[in-house]
Amino acid sequence: MNEDAHATPQASRSWLDRLGQMLAGEPRNRAELIEELRGAQVNGLLSVDTLAMIEGAMAVSDKEVGDVMVPRAQMVSVDTDWDFAQVLRVVVESGHSRFPVTGEDRDEIVGILLAKDLLRSCTDGASSHGWRQQLRPVVMIPESKRLNVLLKEFRANRNHMAVVVNEYGGVAGLITIEDVLEEIVGEIDDEHDDDEVSFIRTHASGRATVNALTPIEEFNRHFGTHFDEDETDTIGGLVTARLGRLPSVGDSLVLGNLRFKVTRADRRRVQQLTVALNAGE
Repeated sequence: MNEDAHATPQASRSWLDRLGQMLAGEPRNRAELIEELRGAQVNGLLSVDTLAMIEGAMAVSDKEVGDVMVPRAQMVSVDTDWDFAQVLRVVVESGHSRFPVTGEDRDEIVGILLAKDLLRSCTDGASSHGWRQQLRPVVMIPESKRLNVLLKEFRANRNHMAVVVNEYGGVAGLITIEDVLEEIVGEIDDEHDDDEVSFIRTHASGRATVNALTPIEEFNRHFGTHFDEDETDTIGGLVTARLGRLPSVGDSLVLGNLRFKVTRADRRRVQQLTVALNAGE
């Protein structure tokens, strides 16, 4: 008989098998499942980031487009009456790649303009208003559409933007595939997003405001601490790991001679902390 046939179950069990064994208690609802997954993270079966993505993916099915869309007042759009120079200026200043195009009023969206199509109309020697021939069809969706359904449609139709309408048919806002993905993986910065002036801002009170994405190396250098850079990449990840759960606003803990307090967080991760330079303050 092949010697491998005598291998014990433990010898061949993967981490997924171990996770399955841990879940053998069959959680009765989503809350219990999340608690089991958080326990897996504490026991080292899942990383903090992996747990955050799993929870984000689960939360997406509960959210509607209206919960995460860019509201109408913050939309960057262009008007069909504008000439090429006006449109180009908005494209360059905003840094976006897709723009709703309005007609007679802001509730009339006649199409979507892609920045790459605008450049194509320029190289083709089109007239000042020739860019309007490059418009793509607009997809209209209701505020009540579920995010998981929208993501599936985005993928199937290879579409990256939809205009959101309210119950009266008016434009309520817009949503992109990036908006949906950020609900799962967290904020996605690109070269046009504003850079943080500093991860750490020290105040006259002796406290500091710290971006949760501050690398452990930079945090150690600033505060003279010696947190293990191999444990987590960021100070937010360290606080999450030490708490043993996803932090909420108001949570606090002491690490070494520093007191950390969570001042900004969402359902998936801590975003900002205040740090007291002396835990006894």
